[in-house]
Amino acid sequence: MAADTAGARLEARWRDILVVHARTLGEIDRALHPYGLGASDFEVLDLLATTPPREGEQCRVQNLVGRVHLSQSALSRLIARLERDGLVERSVCAEDRRGVYVALTRKGRDLHAEVLPVQRAALARGLGE
Repeated sequence: MAADTAGARLEARWRDILVVHARTLGEIDRALHPYGLGASDFEVLDLLATTPPREGEQCRVQNLVGRVHLSQSALSRLIARLERDGLVERSVCAEDRRGVYVALTRKGRDLHAEVLPVQRAALARGLGE
């Protein structure tokens, strides 16, 4: 009986997390839609803007895979779309042709700065802050 109760509590906590996640993601998506961005688009821009690589280094797409909640193929498609929109630029690693670097363009940096307060306000609303 105690195991069933512990399992039920665990399941209830998990469902609560999913509800908060879905609500917050929806709130962010709605807030960013007028800017032509979704929550995942912003997440990539935000990571590139706020955690730049060390001096003389570049950010590899592979380094973003574990930090964005998308599959590698979905992330690649997202980055391709951001590149088409002029928000990021990709380049191939000269030492390892399989490696692809990604960086914000000036347009991407400017858009990130413009929508950052909008995203943070939506995040606060979604999380009930």
